[in-house]
Amino acid sequence: MGSATSELPSHRTPLNDTAETGLKIVVVGGFGVGKTTLVRSVSEIRPLNTEEVMTQAGVGVDETSAVAAKTTTTVAFDFGRISLNDRMVLYLFGAPGQERFWFLWDRLFSGTLGAVVLVDTRRMDDSWYAIDRLEHHRTPFVVAVNRFDEDTDRYSLDEIRQALALPAHVPMVDCDARVRHSGKDVLITLVNHLHDMAIAEETTL
Repeated sequence: MGSATSELPSHRTPLNDTAETGLKIVVVGGFGVGKTTLVRSVSEIRPLNTEEVMTQAGVGVDETSAVAAKTTTTVAFDFGRISLNDRMVLYLFGAPGQERFWFLWDRLFSGTLGAVVLVDTRRMDDSWYAIDRLEHHRTPFVVAVNRFDEDTDRYSLDEIRQALALPAHVPMVDCDARVRHSGKDVLITLVNHLHDMAIAEETTL
């Protein structure tokens, strides 16, 4: 899977003057799983990326064996925006994947409504830390399986759920992080999950 995305915004979309409510979602997952690509593909503005060229300084520090073709990496966060209506705006933050940047995650999680865990089935072990961290923070999340062209093993969502020991209430969805409508489907899945959780909480009060 390359880094090119479809339907990149061709112009800047100014924030509506009537926008008064900002909602925050974080995209997390392993190194090189497609977090930057997902934020880039769905953002209505040209996203803010903190990508830097990978250098020899990272050799022996970052695990790059599974992403040998990767030449850049996020060193702080990605940021994108989607206007839901005239008054509500969704802010997207992509977290860096390497272990040496995990200390940034707590700040990125602060105030978040929910999260997307992006998974590469060739490196499912890389997903554990994100899932554990979200469960520790009691942050609602969904799991999106980024289907890479090079992945010849097509595990079903049920098989992946079992491998990740995900409880039944955590939604899972396939996606192609490069494709705008696919990324939107992931976010809609998360929003629906948050809505269902809110309704369930109301009925128990």
